[in-house]
Amino acid sequence: MAKVAFLGLGVMGYPMAGHLKAHGHDVTVYNRTPAKAASWVAEHSGKSAPTPRAAAEGQDLIFACVGNDDDLRSVTIGPDGAFAAMATGAIFVDHTTASADVARELYTSAKKLGLGFVDAPVSGGQAGAQNGVLTVMCGGDASDYAKAEPVIQSYARSCRLLGDAGAGQLTKMVNQICIAGLVQGLSEGLHFATQAGLDAEAVIEVISKGAAQSWQMENRYKTMLAGKFDFGFAVDWMRKDLGICLAESRRNGAHLPVTALVDQFYSEVQTMGGGRWDTSSLLARLNK
Repeated sequence: MAKVAFLGLGVMGYPMAGHLKAHGHDVTVYNRTPAKAASWVAEHSGKSAPTPRAAAEGQDLIFACVGNDDDLRSVTIGPDGAFAAMATGAIFVDHTTASADVARELYTSAKKLGLGFVDAPVSGGQAGAQNGVLTVMCGGDASDYAKAEPVIQSYARSCRLLGDAGAGQLTKMVNQICIAGLVQGLSEGLHFATQAGLDAEAVIEVISKGAAQSWQMENRYKTMLAGKFDFGFAVDWMRKDLGICLAESRRNGAHLPVTALVDQFYSEVQTMGGGRWDTSSLLARLNK
């Protein structure tokens, strides 16, 4: 059993912290909105703390899943940040989807304090978090990863160290780039099938047995055809992630024409009022 803190109890962090408690770890939570922390404590018979610093004190591992780079800095550095209370040798594991730059920045800050830092963004969405089957992609020192990995397994189906600090975030960027193209292709296919007068469900049932098959096709085509877009990762968050991808590509020279185009399509979905719709709502833009 490890003594751990979990910072950030959103749609991902709330169930992830729950899995840690269910696997026997001693869990203290922090959330910017205290009511959410109180709800988690009531449900899981855990503990909460008023600040990231208070949550991190005396813990072996501190996990975080917050919104963006600035949110991550707010829970790590400064007088109320977790770094101020972490003991030498303690490890901070960041599950936020953030930039590789902030991962490297916080890794360097942590090392100067004698702390470990692993950037560990996740894939699998809200359902993956609730079911404890997330994919976790990590960057950092092998020794820190080796200590954190058995605890991460509380909510992971797959977990792997991909390289030095920032490698986890770069891998998550690859993940989002691939998803963006897949969802746009699926949306166009469904739109085309409908416009052609085909039975779109029958079409998908056939082509999903061949090379066109994907997770998005298997799990989203029925809700997409029904015009229901409340089943996962929100467009607002996808645009944040694709912005990170595009900014990184400008630094490393990668060419991402499809990603840039799909990002603009998502901006149109936002204009339609779909910022909180899930990412499969690209179809709504074609059908408007």
